[in-house]
Amino acid sequence: MPDASPTAALVAAVQDYRAATGAGLLAVGHDEVLLDRWCDYTLHWKDIAGRISPTTGTPPQASGLLESLPYPTARRVSGRGDPCPVTSQDDYQSADQTLHGPLPDPRSAIEGTDWTELEHAYGVAQDTPLRLLQLLDEDPEVQAGALELLDMSVLHQESLYSATAPAALYVSAVLNDPRTLARHENYSTWDDQPRPLRAALLEWLGQIADSAAYGETSEEEEDGNDPGVTDSVRAVRGTIHDAVSAHLLAPDPTVRAAALRTTAALVQAPELASRISRTTRILRRLLLESTDRRERANTILTIGTWGQDTTIWLEDPDPAIRACAALSPACADNTNATRTILHALLEPEVIDSWFLEPTAADPWAGEPLPHIEGRLRYALLSVAIERAADFEELLPAAMASVPFCSNLTVAQDWGPLLAAAFPSGYDQGTNLTLAQHRYLSALADRDVCWRHTQLITSWFDDIGLPADRGAIRALLTGPAPGRNTARFE
Repeated sequence: MPDASPTAALVAAVQDYRAATGAGLLAVGHDEVLLDRWCDYTLHWKDIAGRISPTTGTPPQASGLLESLPYPTARRVSGRGDPCPVTSQDDYQSADQTLHGPLPDPRSAIEGTDWTELEHAYGVAQDTPLRLLQLLDEDPEVQAGALELLDMSVLHQESLYSATAPAALYVSAVLNDPRTLARHENYSTWDDQPRPLRAALLEWLGQIADSAAYGETSEEEEDGNDPGVTDSVRAVRGTIHDAVSAHLLAPDPTVRAAALRTTAALVQAPELASRISRTTRILRRLLLESTDRRERANTILTIGTWGQDTTIWLEDPDPAIRACAALSPACADNTNATRTILHALLEPEVIDSWFLEPTAADPWAGEPLPHIEGRLRYALLSVAIERAADFEELLPAAMASVPFCSNLTVAQDWGPLLAAAFPSGYDQGTNLTLAQHRYLSALADRDVCWRHTQLITSWFDDIGLPADRGAIRALLTGPAPGRNTARFE
């Protein structure tokens, strides 16, 4: 807090603003005289310091909330919802759900932790138990505010702290509490997606899992967390997975989606790889029951990324599901999967209609599909290039993509296709094949591909072609293209 003169000017400005808007100011400082003079209400540290538990660091406000753990016999779900019994487990526990150890007791997670010895982004974590208990408050605004404060403190900007692991264990322990089914319109100024608190908590655990996995299986730089902190979070991933995977078949689709994302983040841990097979069995049941295209696609893309078999869905009646199944690395040598992708690419506009995805023109449109880079159409094209026997096999899909190409999409579509058309580069004076000639000719006729050619030059340079539209047209008027395959006879 500044000294007298600037403080007086600041307070005068704030008072004018308060009168106009009703806003307030929280001031922290050591000068009691100034604070008492300028503030409507003051709270002195000496009056509250003795109220903190010397053993666990649990604030006094938490004592009443602790009485609700273990769970009471019945109460109303806070926020919008119907009365329901409160039990320690929900009724939709997943089939084949096998716990690898007992889930932590919520009360023990609070009382058995010395929070005064732990830290978060803003210092000693003795306020963390209160925020954790407030997640089960009857007031939905208190619940949402508690999650926002937890996100800001124990997972600040995706960093991990010594308080993160015990906080994550407590959240895992209360996921089945029906009070987490309270729906909220938003959880912070940057999160305005309406959904149950349970879904938001699952997503939060997934963010912790992603942060813990940073650099674990690659040569990425150090994560920047304090020594031992990341290892402490990694040590509890198995327990978190037990709690999260129980919600893969939840009745609420937002809870299922959050559980899927977080499960995917957790099983990337080397010590949890053995759980992939059992988790896949649960997800196969979901795929039999779900009728939602995006949910089914997300699930198939996820288990495909795990290397699991997706060939059964190559015969699915939904072409979008067939295409997602064909993307699985396990289908790399499956000719039916390759045909499925090439057939889908004949109608790019149909692929784009399957899902609402972010685009360069509208980056906030919908959500990206998991485990693929960019739009689904580009992912399918990339895999088609990898798997096709030659460019002649790719040509129909390449020609169908031309009306959607521009200088801005060169890295996603026509650049990689050009490289596939000239796998050994282009030697000046060499006759073009019929497939090369047809594709180059179509690109030469596409005006928007030739704007700001600095965006496309590197692709042409790597191949050995001129990055000039006139020079390409001159090349196309050369000797008649050769026919190197009977496919064009």
